[in-house]
Amino acid sequence: MGGALPRDVRRIAVVVIVGAVMSILDTTIVNVALETLRIELGAPLSTIQWVSTGYLLALATAIPLTGWAAERFGPKRVWMTVVAAFVVTSGLCGLAWSVESLIGFRVLQGFAGGMIMPIGMITLAQAAGPGRIGRVMSVVGVPMLLAPVLGPVIGGAIVQSLSWRWIFLVNLPVGIAGLLLARRLLPEAPAAGRASADGHEHPVLDWRGLALLSPGVGAIVFGVSEYGAHRTFSALSAWLPVALGLLAVLAFVVHGLRTRYPIVDVGLFRSGGFAAAAATVFLTGVALFGSMILLPLYYQIARGESPLIAGLLVAPQGLGAVIGMNLGGRATDRYGGGKVVLVGLVFLIAGTAIFTQVDATTSYWLVGAALVLRGIGLGGSMMPAMAAAYATLQRNQVPRATPALNVLQRVGGSIGAALLIVILQNRIISSLGEGAQGGVSGGALSGAARDRVAEPLAEAFAHTFWYALALSAAALIPAAILAVEERRTGRRAAALSAAEAEVAADRETAPPAIAAV
Repeated sequence: MGGALPRDVRRIAVVVIVGAVMSILDTTIVNVALETLRIELGAPLSTIQWVSTGYLLALATAIPLTGWAAERFGPKRVWMTVVAAFVVTSGLCGLAWSVESLIGFRVLQGFAGGMIMPIGMITLAQAAGPGRIGRVMSVVGVPMLLAPVLGPVIGGAIVQSLSWRWIFLVNLPVGIAGLLLARRLLPEAPAAGRASADGHEHPVLDWRGLALLSPGVGAIVFGVSEYGAHRTFSALSAWLPVALGLLAVLAFVVHGLRTRYPIVDVGLFRSGGFAAAAATVFLTGVALFGSMILLPLYYQIARGESPLIAGLLVAPQGLGAVIGMNLGGRATDRYGGGKVVLVGLVFLIAGTAIFTQVDATTSYWLVGAALVLRGIGLGGSMMPAMAAAYATLQRNQVPRATPALNVLQRVGGSIGAALLIVILQNRIISSLGEGAQGGVSGGALSGAARDRVAEPLAEAFAHTFWYALALSAAALIPAAILAVEERRTGRRAAALSAAEAEVAADRETAPPAIAAV
């Protein structure tokens, strides 16, 4: 399975990366500017946070439509439509005149951005085939893993040097370039799904499933974000949406198992290999996005660095991710995703363990080395897990499986971020009192005040990283199951190949008359 990817797959990958960089980077780049937006637009932090929350809600709500849209209209047409909509709504965000208008435009931007990444993954997965899926997913993983690292750096630089409006306007040239590339490089053929395999010219949209799944996922993400805002699930706005969302998703699962063409094919989870790979994707999403909330805050709050410097200090994780994805992608095609994921998780756990020992004076060289280990671990676990999931699929199952994997990753990231930030806030408050809460949401402390509380703050981060370590270690369970399932599948395939070879040999050695019979 070695060698370079075919030219047509490389052409598609270029377009997919451009769209993914734009959509995923926008998820993280805005976080650095929330305090600037609060001051510029004269709104409380509880209102301004909806600039991020509203985007994530819309993003999660739009993803389930991806598979049907790719089958119905073709990936190229859908990709160009949603990227064009993303460019237009990015321009509207840059022109917003109030906090209400900005939140509204961000919601529209999220609806467009939700489909960009999964549509690209569907196109790449079907073009590459299962034999090259490891290397293909490592290509897609570049923006997925680097965006949370580069977002704070780029956002900090823009806020420090330009107007906050450029956080959104920067998407315009990138999106236009992506559209020009897509027009030339993306294939015209529609995605091959189960409906087309059954002879249906146009797949039927599962309206009932859409009405259950999209609001259900949106309600879960909303409840988790409210949990992060209130630091407790006792708040009605936190537990009620999560409960209703879980009920809606459960109802969708029951519906999806009884429907021929559900909007997301939940029947795929009957396969032990796919279910284990999906669980690993979910938990690595928790580990990635949850810890990426903590890392810049550690540098800003406990060490007193600016947003730009904090973003630069987090960058070594991106270097590690590039190494991990390159090695992990090739190893996945050769050895299978399960074994590679287990090795990647060992690196991730080792890097995270170092952060459980940080204090207010820990060497930046040491934490930088820890970030490289984390990056190698994330690059060597998240995308190989996704590649392993795709390797279990038939080609016509890819369009409906892709939204499921993307929803799991997004929801996992939201849960991880909310959970770890709540643990951090509660630890800081227990150490320094209620007045310390502003240190987490209001920016870094400075001067003598920061010096007095630097050690307790650093201890709070070390305490929180123990939970991040536990979440990363939890991914070992489904990864081990995935490795076992892949080994069983490999044995069955080898036995089948041996039997076919034996039959072919018997035919070659048989007398001509018998062979003719």
